[in-house]
Amino acid sequence: MSSLQEQLMKAGLADKKKARKAKQQKREEVNKAKRGEIELEDPAERARRLREEKAEADRQLEAQRKAEREKKEIAAQIKQMIEQSRLDRSHGDVAYQFVQDKKIKKAWVTAKQQQLLERGQVAIVALGDSYELVPTVVAEKIHQRDEQVILLLNERGNQGVDEDDPYKDFPIPDDLMW
Repeated sequence: MSSLQEQLMKAGLADKKKARKAKQQKREEVNKAKRGEIELEDPAERARRLREEKAEADRQLEAQRKAEREKKEIAAQIKQMIEQSRLDRSHGDVAYQFVQDKKIKKAWVTAKQQQLLERGQVAIVALGDSYELVPTVVAEKIHQRDEQVILLLNERGNQGVDEDDPYKDFPIPDDLMW
């Protein structure tokens, strides 16, 4: 029985020049391994290492896909919460101004909605390129999932004035229009 090299040469898939080059390269690798310049790797060890690397790459890819799925699920939950609980502002006649990305934006709301916004009972959230009003309870649930969606959420807190405050007689109006 002839060697694989001879069989390839008979089939015309290799020639003598390529065979000599392959032999020489193998001899050089063996000599380098003897001198300690390189380590010859056992084929079984190499196959095991490649399997481990592929498994690790697959795990990382699956983790990335899972994170993307979770991100999409959270975005869908937020969109559903906003659409189910948004307040109607179709008859808005008051321009309520707020800051988004260091720019002053304007949302048209009713006078009652303006008061609710000032008291912190209603929040402004982003839905795509538009703005919607939602109750504070819903805004807090949205805030737990993604802080970037909440554009304006005034805190309900004590509006009391400190007795030692020299400006206690001059409160800052919440409805100050620019």
